[in-house]
Amino acid sequence: MPLAQAQGLPPATTGDITPEPVREGIDLTINGERFRHTGDPLMPLLWYLRDVLRLTGTKVGGAHGEGGYDLVLVGGKAVSAIKRPMAELAGARVVTVEGLASADGSLHPLQQAFIDEDAIGCGYCTAGWLIAGIDLLTRKPKPSDDDIDKLPNRCRCGCQTRVRRAIKRAAGASA
Repeated sequence: MPLAQAQGLPPATTGDITPEPVREGIDLTINGERFRHTGDPLMPLLWYLRDVLRLTGTKVGGAHGEGGYDLVLVGGKAVSAIKRPMAELAGARVVTVEGLASADGSLHPLQQAFIDEDAIGCGYCTAGWLIAGIDLLTRKPKPSDDDIDKLPNRCRCGCQTRVRRAIKRAAGASA
């Protein structure tokens, strides 16, 4: 008796192996890498990032995106990842806080400014501030205090003054 049969295994097949067809899904690029989401098209981007890809820098701030903790860049603009279903992201280019540094590991100027200005309290809000700050600096290279104060982000540690200095420092560095 062949060993496979003795172990209760099915006999080996002699036919060709037929691969499964490629699953239909939602193709998008996250931090420069292509992905295909084949699950629920109504899944929020936040859950895809955190639970599927294990990119946990983008934080949960509530069911409605309040506080700016869940911000990511989609097409270069800051958007709430909890409010954005995967179905709306076909072909999109998404950048999370994990994707801000250059391929060589050098930090984005705003990341460096956050370090230089000690603008990181507990750190929970930092990713959202970085994303919102980059969006702001793209739209307004020399933002005013009022421009910065209008960002949707909140910090429970009270780092807003240092965040404002960091954004202005980054604006000066990019000038």
